[in-house]
Amino acid sequence: MPDTKPRADGQRILADLNALRAFGAYKTGVHKPTFSEPHKQSLDWLLRKLPEAGLTGGIDGIGNIISTSAKPGPKLLAGSHLESQNYAGWLDGPLGVVYALEAARVLNSDPSVKGAVEVAAWCDEEGHFGSFLGSRSYVGQVSETEIDAARDRTNGRTMRDALADMGLAGRPRMTAEPGRHVGYLEAHIEQGDTLESGRLAIGVVTSIVGIWQYRITFTGEQNHAGTTRMAVRKDAGLALAKFCVAIDERFPAACGPRTVWTTGRITLDPGAPSIIPGCAEMLFQIRDDDPSVIARLEQLLKTMADEAIAKGPCIVSVEKIRTGAPARMDPGIQDAIEAASKALAGGRSLRMPSGAGHDAQMLATVMPAGMLFVPSIGGISHHWTENTADADIVTGAQVFVDACRRILAGLR
Repeated sequence: MPDTKPRADGQRILADLNALRAFGAYKTGVHKPTFSEPHKQSLDWLLRKLPEAGLTGGIDGIGNIISTSAKPGPKLLAGSHLESQNYAGWLDGPLGVVYALEAARVLNSDPSVKGAVEVAAWCDEEGHFGSFLGSRSYVGQVSETEIDAARDRTNGRTMRDALADMGLAGRPRMTAEPGRHVGYLEAHIEQGDTLESGRLAIGVVTSIVGIWQYRITFTGEQNHAGTTRMAVRKDAGLALAKFCVAIDERFPAACGPRTVWTTGRITLDPGAPSIIPGCAEMLFQIRDDDPSVIARLEQLLKTMADEAIAKGPCIVSVEKIRTGAPARMDPGIQDAIEAASKALAGGRSLRMPSGAGHDAQMLATVMPAGMLFVPSIGGISHHWTENTADADIVTGAQVFVDACRRILAGLR
C-alpha cells in the first residue's frame, strides 16, 4: 500500500533557507553575528513564519525564540540557531531551524498525528557573548551575573547593551517546563567529510563532544629587541611557541582515539616588532566525549606548565575558562532517525559522534535529545564556502520530518 503521509516540501525548504541567506549575505555565505541587524532580521522572519505551522511565540529576554502549539497530545521540541560565526556559512544553524519549521508545518496540520512539533531558535550558539547562552538559559544554567559580565568577543560590547538595542531589556527569559516535551531533535550540517566521503545521506549522532577551553599565559620581561642579549632574554612569545610544539609532541600519547586540540588565538604584548614580548597568551581548546580523557590531558597541561616554570626563564599559568560536558544522544531518538532514513533515504545512514558542540547537548540535560546530520561539501564549515547539495538538504528534511512523526508516535 502506498505511503500517503504528508512529506516535507523540498522547494519550500530551499526557499526558506535562501530567504535567511539574504540577511547578512557575504560572498556565498553570511556574516550574521549575535544581535547584529542581520540576526534580528532572521529572528523577525521566523516570528512571521510561525503561524504557518500553527505556532505562537516571541523573543525572550536572552534572544531565544521558543514557540508553542495548542494542539493536544505530546510535544516535540526542535530547532537550532540563526546567528553565524563571523564571515561564515549559510547553513550552520538555519538548516536546523528551517527543518524544525517544516516539521511543524507538516505534522501540526495533520490530524492523524497526535501531538505537535514546537520550534526553537537558540541565541548565541556560536559564542559571540558566551558559551551556548540561549540554550543554557533555557535549561537554567545562566545567571544574571553571567549576563552582566558577558561581552562581545569581537568588539567588547556588553550583552546588556546588546539586549537593550534589540528591545529585550527587562524581558523575562523562558525556561524549560518539566514534562512538556517528549524530547528535542536538532538537524545540522555535519561540518566534516565523513558522510560525503562515504556517499551517505544521514548522520545519526550518538554523542556530542565536550569542549574545554584554557587561557595559558606566559610572563617574561619586556625589553629592547636590539640591545638585549639572547642569553639573558625572557621572551614570553618564544616560551609560548615552545609550549605549543611540546603539546603536539606529548598529547598523542595521552589522548583518546577522537581527541582534538587547537590553539585558536595567540596574543603577544605589546606586539611590536622592536620589543621583546613581556607577556604572551594563547587560547587553547580540547574536545573529546570522554571526561576521563580530558582530565588526563588537563593534568598533563598543568605538569608541562610546572616543568616550563622550573626550566625558565618565563612564568606559565593555566586557567580553565570554559567547561562543556559531553552528552549522549537518546537511543530511542537515534532509532527513530535511523528508521526514517531506511524509509526515505535508502538506509544510507551512519551512527557517528559529533566533534562540534551543539545546543542539543544542553537540552540533553533536561530531556531526551537527538541530532541528525546531513553531508557537508568538502567537509567545510565556519567559512563562507560552506555548502550542502540541494538534493541532500531535501532528503535530510524528509528524514527529519518522518523522524519527528515517529518520535511523537513513540515509534522507533
